Amino acid sequence: MITGVLVIGYGNVLRTDDGLGWHVAERLTQDPRFEGVAVLQRHQLAPELALDVSEAALVVLIDASGSLAPGQLAVNRVERATIADSTWSHHLEPSVLVALAHELYGRAAEVFVVSCGVESVEAGERPSPVVEAAMPAVVEAVFGIVAGLAVS
Repeated sequence: MITGVLVIGYGNVLRTDDGLGWHVAERLTQDPRFEGVAVLQRHQLAPELALDVSEAALVVLIDASGSLAPGQLAVNRVERATIADSTWSHHLEPSVLVALAHELYGRAAEVFVVSCGVESVEAGERPSPVVEAAMPAVVEAVFGIVAGLAVS
């Protein structure tokens, strides 16, 4: 059961930069500023996460993006998908995960996605140098969202 802040880093750690979410999540577990924050690493967003999203006060998702320039960061608040826009499967978009939490449990936390543009998704366990260099900024972006909750 998640009742506070939940951070989920997701992606494929065997596809170089697509593993960004996993690598950043690992850094968060070592950062004392994130003590008390639940940090998960997942290959994808799955329906099983809807319960956690419904119980948390705040959720931050960390993902690699093919639509941003390599190393570029974006922070976006996730809006709930409408039922007409959503399909339930083994892999969910963030907006569909929020909609599923609402549908099944009657509420969802405020959800943000911190994305970083990828340079490569070729097979490999290490991120590209540009994404590796961007990881501290991703950590700071996540911290800014989490700290904003503590301030308000």
